[in-house]
Amino acid sequence: MSTTESASNYQRLEQMPVRELLENINKEDKSVPLAVEKALPQIEALVHATVDKLKQNGRLFYIGAGTSGRLGIVDASECPPTYGVPHGMVIGIIAGGDGAIRKAVEFAEDDLNQAWQDLQEHQITDRDIVVGIAASGRTPYVIGGLEACRSRGITTGCIVCNAGSAVAAAADFPVEVVTGPEFVTGSTRMKAGTAQKLVLNMLTTSTMIRLGRVKGNKMVDMQLSNNKLVDRGTRMVMEELLLPYEQAAALLKQHGQVRAAIDAFRSSNGSNS
Repeated sequence: MSTTESASNYQRLEQMPVRELLENINKEDKSVPLAVEKALPQIEALVHATVDKLKQNGRLFYIGAGTSGRLGIVDASECPPTYGVPHGMVIGIIAGGDGAIRKAVEFAEDDLNQAWQDLQEHQITDRDIVVGIAASGRTPYVIGGLEACRSRGITTGCIVCNAGSAVAAAADFPVEVVTGPEFVTGSTRMKAGTAQKLVLNMLTTSTMIRLGRVKGNKMVDMQLSNNKLVDRGTRMVMEELLLPYEQAAALLKQHGQVRAAIDAFRSSNGSNS
């Protein structure tokens, strides 16, 4: 039996006071970063593989069902505004289609062939990398998708929360973060979902840094899609070029992007510093 499906370490949850519920959930959550830490070598290997593919104009695909699929979609959707990459560079696919993002689609995860069909809609090739996300490590949708990819020479990875799973066996670069029993037995949206989110954060953040999408510690290619981000971008330009706020704001407005504003100013002033 997989540890994510094992019985909770706690009993009679319905009789616990709210404070005790919160303290025990928090206690369990504290174990998640430690489990992720143990998987750092595997995560590192997956990052290197992903960077290699994206440097060659490949794409990163996530496939998953339920919570796992939604987490992949969230991570993919945040890459363009955060790092200014094309929307098609990181793509999240969920069993049951986009409707399953908001409402569960019954038995969608049980189809071994659907993930490959979904990937084909994006004209997937061996230039791409596909990462399966499955807390249990036994989701047929993910297993079938990874096996179909691997048989066609497409690089595969995975993020699972049990050791020795079928999903990991189908991945060239498996990441196994063993989170153990959930506070509510089998509710893998809790610790397992948190672990998957942490790994996804690591994967795309590290990848984007290695692709040159961060300068120093700043998101210099971020999309200026609201007033908060325009203000943040203005302050980045201020700090980098030692300009007053108003001049930095005007420069950013003219060029539309932090990196472009900085490069244009330096070019016009003959500075590469």
